[in-house]
Amino acid sequence: MEIKMLDLTKIFVSKDKREVHAVDHVDLTIPSGKLIGLLGPSGCGKSTTLYLLAGLLRQTQGQIYFGEDEVSDMPPEKRGIGLVFQNYALYPHMTVRENILFPLENLKVEKEEAKKRTIEMAQLVGLGEMLDRKPKELSGGQQQRVAIARALVKKPRVLLLDEPLSNLDARLRLQTREEIKRIQRETKITTVFVTHDQEEAMSISDEIVVMKDGVIQQMGEPQHVYDHPQNLFVAQFLGTPQINVFNGVVKNKKIYVNDMFISKTTLEDQTVKVGVRPEGFIVDLEKKSEFKFEIDLVETIGRDTTLIIEVPGNEGGLLDKITFKAIVDASLKIKAGDWVHFNIKPEKMYLFDLEGKLLK
Repeated sequence: MEIKMLDLTKIFVSKDKREVHAVDHVDLTIPSGKLIGLLGPSGCGKSTTLYLLAGLLRQTQGQIYFGEDEVSDMPPEKRGIGLVFQNYALYPHMTVRENILFPLENLKVEKEEAKKRTIEMAQLVGLGEMLDRKPKELSGGQQQRVAIARALVKKPRVLLLDEPLSNLDARLRLQTREEIKRIQRETKITTVFVTHDQEEAMSISDEIVVMKDGVIQQMGEPQHVYDHPQNLFVAQFLGTPQINVFNGVVKNKKIYVNDMFISKTTLEDQTVKVGVRPEGFIVDLEKKSEFKFEIDLVETIGRDTTLIIEVPGNEGGLLDKITFKAIVDASLKIKAGDWVHFNIKPEKMYLFDLEGKLLK
């Protein structure tokens, strides 16, 4: 089921009568059968977009289509959605079986058919042996899977998940997100997954939609968006550790950071922001590179070492204060206090103008 949003806008009026564009003229098509992650910081509009799709909020303007059907003015119960919130909202006095069965009773589904679908959904989410347990007897991840089964048992056209893993600990988050991806692939149901966790979104989404201030910044396959950010906001939002950003200048087709040459360019002379992914640094063992720093801290985890470099600015303002991280091979045995010369991998370096627009 393809989802299409045309000029979708939601305006709230604040207490001081100021208009807040929570969703701002969004045009977005979600392909049928895909799992799409809506991603962004708190207040970016991702949950509001989900609630507009669900019918829990009414758009200020714009249209929503599920396939060929316009659902813009339909109540939630007529849209054919399955909705899962971060708090599982299970009925504590009911068993797993009764919780999953409940929506079918409301829909007046024939008794034997309802029982069959309940068992199928419980098995799909890996809880076939736990049908007679109460929610309090389940782990947080198992409770979330009951909530997903309850949403799917209605055979919805669209599955909507609002921060479904935020109440779980790190281990259960990992397990449950893998389960969500498996369930989505098996059911082939079009799914919209809202999260503020970029690692979570990148790991399970077919495509991600990065939002800021109600506006879509970029949409695409997770790795493509990571490798080819369209602006500084997207570049900084994706990636752990975060991309390093330096103040730089272009002079005579050369890029300088704090008067140190780092690379050539085809750009004209200008002031720029230079973004370098932590994995984009190459240690220059011949020490020919001008781009060199004393290492402050070293963190080694397995095969990789993270070098943490802090360079204070000077009083005359000629040098910018820099704190950055470089991920290098642990076999280099670099220690705190060492001076290290770096080259930069061209595909891991990005140039932005002072407004954050990608230049290269």
